[in-house]
Amino acid sequence: MKKRHARDGMGRAEKERANLMLGLLKKVIGDPSQRQLKKNEKLVDQIEALASDMSKLSDDGLRQKTTEFKERYQKGETLEDLLVEAFAVVREASTRVLHMTPYPVQLLGAIALHQGNIAEMKTGEGKTLVGTIAVYLNALTEKGVHIVTVNEYLARRDCEIMGELFQFLGLTVGLNANELSKEEKREAYLADVTYSTNNELGFDYLRDNMVLYKEQMVQRPLHFALVDEVDSILVDEARTPLIISGSVERSTQLYQQANSFIRILKNEEDYTFDEKTKNVQLTEDGVNKAERAFGIDNLYDSKHVQLNHHLNQSLKAHVVMHRDSDYVVEDGEVVIVDQFTGRLMKGRRYSDGLHQAIEAKEGLFIQKESMTLASITFQNYFRKYQKLAGMTGTAKTEEEEFRNIYGMDVMVIPTNKPIARDDKADLIFKTMEAKFKAVVNEIEELYKKEQPVLVGTVSVETSELVSKMLTKRKVPHHVLNAKNHEKEAEIIEHAGHKGAVTIATNMAGRGTDIKLGPGVLDLGGLHVLGTERHESRRIDNQLRGRSGRQGDPGSTQFYLSMEDELMRRFGSDNMRNMMERLGMEEDQPIESKLVSRAVETAQKRVEGNNFDARKQILQYDDVMREQREIIYKQRMEVLESENLREIVEKMIKSVIERTVQLHTPESEVPEDWDLAAIVNYLKANLLNEDDLTEKELKGKEPEEMIELIVEKVIANYNEKEEQFTPDHMREFEKVIMLRTVDRKWMNHIDQMDQLRQGIHLRAYGQNDPLREYRFEGFEMFEAMVDSIEEEVAMYIMKAQVQQNLQRQEVAQGKAMQQSDKAEPKKKTPVRKGVTVGRNDPCTCGSGKKYKACCGQ
Repeated sequence: MKKRHARDGMGRAEKERANLMLGLLKKVIGDPSQRQLKKNEKLVDQIEALASDMSKLSDDGLRQKTTEFKERYQKGETLEDLLVEAFAVVREASTRVLHMTPYPVQLLGAIALHQGNIAEMKTGEGKTLVGTIAVYLNALTEKGVHIVTVNEYLARRDCEIMGELFQFLGLTVGLNANELSKEEKREAYLADVTYSTNNELGFDYLRDNMVLYKEQMVQRPLHFALVDEVDSILVDEARTPLIISGSVERSTQLYQQANSFIRILKNEEDYTFDEKTKNVQLTEDGVNKAERAFGIDNLYDSKHVQLNHHLNQSLKAHVVMHRDSDYVVEDGEVVIVDQFTGRLMKGRRYSDGLHQAIEAKEGLFIQKESMTLASITFQNYFRKYQKLAGMTGTAKTEEEEFRNIYGMDVMVIPTNKPIARDDKADLIFKTMEAKFKAVVNEIEELYKKEQPVLVGTVSVETSELVSKMLTKRKVPHHVLNAKNHEKEAEIIEHAGHKGAVTIATNMAGRGTDIKLGPGVLDLGGLHVLGTERHESRRIDNQLRGRSGRQGDPGSTQFYLSMEDELMRRFGSDNMRNMMERLGMEEDQPIESKLVSRAVETAQKRVEGNNFDARKQILQYDDVMREQREIIYKQRMEVLESENLREIVEKMIKSVIERTVQLHTPESEVPEDWDLAAIVNYLKANLLNEDDLTEKELKGKEPEEMIELIVEKVIANYNEKEEQFTPDHMREFEKVIMLRTVDRKWMNHIDQMDQLRQGIHLRAYGQNDPLREYRFEGFEMFEAMVDSIEEEVAMYIMKAQVQQNLQRQEVAQGKAMQQSDKAEPKKKTPVRKGVTVGRNDPCTCGSGKKYKACCGQ
């Protein structure tokens, strides 16, 4: 173990040296992104030079330009060839339709986006307009552009406002909302420009790969995505997989029993909790108590795996998960609070039974556990686009991650006017009580001056604590947290007015500017007061960036205490001792750049750990990605293919080869080969009782046996096909194939999940868990493919071809990140009499083929 720690330390030192070298290189040769910006500035000059020509065009003349650009693109010109003219057209159209003329820096940002990079632009610099310029150019390909936002309110708002500009220029615009039907979604995706949330896009992708007919798919091939608040979606939420799940029948009684038991345990005596790693586990005394309480000899016996799991999850629910911080209880349900945004994540549930354990803890109705039917992370979903770009106010601190994982550079776009904001040094207090007293005093002073103040908190709990303290002081205020984000935009809009006091969790109101009300400029602008530092510098910067938009005055300051989580986790003992040595009072703060630097160093360390964790998750998820892509590609071939006979024959041959090779090993003499086993397997799965005997196989080489058996099975296949119409047989093959692939794949996802949960234990045996996971995951995938081939071959040869064939979903799925109500399965009428083939004329008399009409 010591050796491994030494190696880890060496890795960190090497990384620091590499970063130092990179910094020196940048000084010598300059930052490559800055060099690119210089090149792009020349393009901006060319765009601006076309302004007078464009202003002379009529509205129809401008619109006509879109048709002209599309034609030129189809004839072979590239988007780079069209960029200067196209941007000049949007610039003029924006002036006419939105009464906003893009600044040169906005054109610079749009070029960075078109080049597949991230444009870092400060709050209030007009990112929404910047995005539309790059989107217009890329929409000329007619392959569809997706504009991705963090919530549906923003998608709807931007679609309505910016949609006018696109429509003026002759492009179609769609909004992909949660409540739309499949037909409406398909229409939204067929538009030139589609607004959507990241969740909705990911779930549509997963659902498209679970459809039973190709016509039911809604998305086109993924072409270009522009991600707004890119750091929130591709970094903060990167570890959160999108999951479509089906319910699993499992008793909920055990959760209640585990919950009752955990309530009587004492900290340190019965369990230990590591605050840094958030790890909680039973001590030996705790284990003994559990064994006595449940009347068992050994809690770690394999037959008590389920009980052990329930106890661990219940312990985690009680010790690690805190109400009003990690989750809230609303309308009798446990609702997760997003640790980054402070938003309620309705419909999302903790996995692996933790959600049920929290429900038991809170005395609520315990819902059934679920099984994963399909899953993908945002990292892997967004890497499927041919081109990806993003916008945010804060991305530079995560530049390495964006470049390594997504291949995007962060281009820092200059502000239109110089920043006039005063970022004051942090104030550090000895205790949390003293800090909050000082926070409330400062807010009261600012309120009396009528200077608007935005109070940033890390959790819902803190926002409510500050709110209670302000209520006692009779200071009117608005609370903007996960419990109240419906009125978000309205509260944010008034947060810059005289006398406004707004308390907000981290990034609540993200995507909405705080505009200053009349007379506020003279008071010093908006003051942002942070009640503690977040573990990510980027989120602190996001809060700071709320003030001083478009060159406005403003100020920011963070209030810290030695009892804050970040200070507790990263060695504040020295600081506390120093404060005591100096004889400082509880309510006397120190204002020190040194402490601020120490906090920033701690934040960098956490960011590094988080990046490593995301990278590791991606490495594990890449194993599933490779497998997912193989299965989805093959599934698509099944849906698109008119005739699967050739694929089925290959599967049958593969099964026969494996069976023969298994029982005729090269290491044995032919007399010892188990021919009886071959005959028995084939009779049970592929042939009729009298089709094959041992005698026919005797004296033959394995290749000759395979050839003979394949010939007999194909003869049976032909015989079976003659009994039905070709269409009927083809549909039968599809039904069997889809059902088998879907069922086996879903079981495989579940097994891979279980493998991953226990794989870290391999490290104790000096094995690399990731390598082991890859190796075993590959073996499991191979076994699943073999199993699919065997089942398809058996059903094709042995099952009766039904007259009324219907493709059926293997399980009813529900998206785990949104509160979709799973639609009840419609009762299907039993059809009697003649079966209509998919390519036959439809019985309704429309003149169309059945599959294109009533058969959809």
